[in-house]
Amino acid sequence: MSNNRKKGADVLLDCLTANQVDTVFGLPGGQLNDFFDAMQRAGDSIQYFGSRHEQGAAYMAFGYAKASGKVGVYSVVPGPGVLNTGGAICSAYANSSPVLCVTGQIPSHAIGRGVGELHELPDQLATLRSLTKWSERIDHPSQISNTVHEAFRQLKTGRPRPVALETPPDIMAMATAVEPPRPFKDETRYIFDEDLVGKAAKALSASKRPLIVVGGGAQHASEEILHLAEIVQAPVVSFRNGRGVVSDRHYLGHNFASGYELWRDADVVVGIGSRMQPYLQEWGVDDDMTLIRIDWDPTEINRIVNADIGVCGDAQIVTAALAEATSGVIDRRESREDELLGVKARLASEVERVQPQLSYLKAIRQALPDEGILVDEITQVGFASWFGFPIYHPRSLITCGYQGTLGYGYSTALGVKVAHPDTPVVALAGDGGFMFNVQELATAAQYNIALTVIVFNNGRFGNVRRHQEEWYDGRFIGSDLKNPAFAKMAETFGVAGYTANSPETLQTELNHAIDSNAPALIEVEVGEMGSPWQFILRDRIRGKKPRH
Repeated sequence: MSNNRKKGADVLLDCLTANQVDTVFGLPGGQLNDFFDAMQRAGDSIQYFGSRHEQGAAYMAFGYAKASGKVGVYSVVPGPGVLNTGGAICSAYANSSPVLCVTGQIPSHAIGRGVGELHELPDQLATLRSLTKWSERIDHPSQISNTVHEAFRQLKTGRPRPVALETPPDIMAMATAVEPPRPFKDETRYIFDEDLVGKAAKALSASKRPLIVVGGGAQHASEEILHLAEIVQAPVVSFRNGRGVVSDRHYLGHNFASGYELWRDADVVVGIGSRMQPYLQEWGVDDDMTLIRIDWDPTEINRIVNADIGVCGDAQIVTAALAEATSGVIDRRESREDELLGVKARLASEVERVQPQLSYLKAIRQALPDEGILVDEITQVGFASWFGFPIYHPRSLITCGYQGTLGYGYSTALGVKVAHPDTPVVALAGDGGFMFNVQELATAAQYNIALTVIVFNNGRFGNVRRHQEEWYDGRFIGSDLKNPAFAKMAETFGVAGYTANSPETLQTELNHAIDSNAPALIEVEVGEMGSPWQFILRDRIRGKKPRH
């Protein structure tokens, strides 16, 4: 083979590394043999983490992307391998996360013929396109550079969402002369409508009680958003994915519980990188509110209600411009610190009645350093963390957003820890959801991923059982669980197992687990838990219906 000829698999890997990919999660198989061999021969340029189930690999890539802001890459076999990652793809899509699926295909000559090749789907590419922002097949090694370039354009411009590339094994193995890979460079970040920013600045300068709402699309714009908030003295409210954009220690940083009170009287609301679904659809709007939206996705700006001013663009760039424009037209404002700290304190006192979740969350917060990362789960403690766990830094609370994919947490947290190996990471889990990906304890042990997972064991699917008790007169079905001894089970995987039965013992064991800097599981036996939903599903407080 001449020096300018390479296998398709090597070209594909070269194109990924040219786009700064240095970590791949995956599970090998026949149609990916050449790609995995290419990674092996690449040596230290690629970090590979192998999962024990395809869904684990995809969730790890999702966690890596959410925690780092970089592209999370995973590679699995086609057909059932791809389908096994569906929950993680849905989570990445819901969370606007840049995740790249690299998968194989059946041999190129058999695609679409229905001959029964191993892992054949009727139309895998159509399936992937229904789940992702963009997907494509590579039909020849000469197409790889351009196709990967387009994949990264889709991942890095506009609203980031998962994309997928499929390559048949014979194309992976085919050698051909190729051009050097060309990394994608985004030249669109600085494009936005300056006139609309000027209008937004005038609206803010005239406001009396402004409010800012942030979502996951604002995580990289923390400094700019705080600067704008301080100029106009606007509290910054977040639900799940926006937590940490402004620290909960700052008087302007507010969670969902106190945000509900502040929404009532806000006259100008600026939504940044957020769908704003619960605010606009559930809390309500009226003609006394001026709504400003800043979002990469132009279809989001008027999806639920029409924005009065909508600016399409990057949250960091547009917010910086808005802060500069506003500072030029606004008079210096008195601090609202005393007022807003009072709101925070009153609501913090109210949410304390959600027990025992708040006591356990307080114990975790005291053990976890300020920069530590919490990964939630679809569990009672996880729900309460959305409003009851203080967050001090961007990307420090990882959730699966509206998708609510039960069992996503542990594998996702492994990817978070890979992205931040020197930062303590704690994963929450319920006994039901943890069993979805329990096999990844083996991955944590094999690669020494120093993640601590706290499994709250009450022998039931808590939310389902509450619904059956409250809505169906206690007719229980499928909500009671028979569980293993989680701490002892963890030891069989080579993961340290601890037990706790109170917030105090949890804090002690969590301190030990974090200090050990090794994979760990803490099992917490719990009983009945109070409902957190009174602070999540709120009654409408403005307007009778969404304003169109």
